Amino acid sequence: MAFVTRQFVRSMSSSSTAAASAKKILVKHVTVIGGGLMGAGIAQVAAATGHTVVLVDQTEDILAKSRKGIEESLRKVAKKKFAENPKAGDEFMEKTLSSILTSMDAASVVHSTDLVVEAIVENLSVKSELFKRLDKFASEHTIFASNTSSLQITSIANATTRQDRFAGLHFFNPVPLMKLVEVIKTPMTSQKTFESLVDFSKTLGKHPVACKDTPGFIVNRLLVPYLMEAVRLYERGDASKEDIDTAMKLGAGYPMGPFELLDYVGLDTTKFIMDECPEPELIHL
Repeated sequence: MAFVTRQFVRSMSSSSTAAASAKKILVKHVTVIGGGLMGAGIAQVAAATGHTVVLVDQTEDILAKSRKGIEESLRKVAKKKFAENPKAGDEFMEKTLSSILTSMDAASVVHSTDLVVEAIVENLSVKSELFKRLDKFASEHTIFASNTSSLQITSIANATTRQDRFAGLHFFNPVPLMKLVEVIKTPMTSQKTFESLVDFSKTLGKHPVACKDTPGFIVNRLLVPYLMEAVRLYERGDASKEDIDTAMKLGAGYPMGPFELLDYVGLDTTKFIMDECPEPELIHL
């Protein structure tokens, strides 16, 4: 009987351990690498929803500029959200800004973070080198995520030893306003990691959608060929840029025409995405 009891207790203990290891990560502390528009936006929405954030970049000047941009953005949010109560708006701004720390040394701050979100230049080798280095310093439970809009997540994850705790978390510009987040699951991403990132996205007030690690994910896989066809249409002299933009806004109900959108996203960023997204096959009707 004692043997049976011991076996039962051992079995229960091992089940509890398995259940604990399968528990989703509750993200409280976030490290954002990159203080540009996307990184600053991600830091802002994370801090505004109760997370502790460390924003990392290479120089104090960049970080000062990022913080100034966040402050200006928060002021607009507060003015709209607390129109009837300016004092509450001031308190919201103060609390959010106090939740954002800055650093120029990523390795020194990732040891206690739950999630690292990278939002740096669209260059595979640069991203891979960053994550390879951070992998040595981050806690075992820490999830790594890239905000890349085009590069293969699997290729970046392969630079680390935590492929199961690595995924894509693709936000859209401007981050405080755009509700969508694409959560990219590679063949190695664990279900625990995926669900943790979905939950995190929801706490930010975003609407997450799931996608496999396919070139361009969902939005850019569909959007970039449309933008490129608009360029070809203009290139052939079929219509002016202005008329193409007007036609898509008034005829398709789009808030921006393709050329306006290209200017907003940036031609360099679009080129990076275009290089990663395969040309769609022509359909002959």
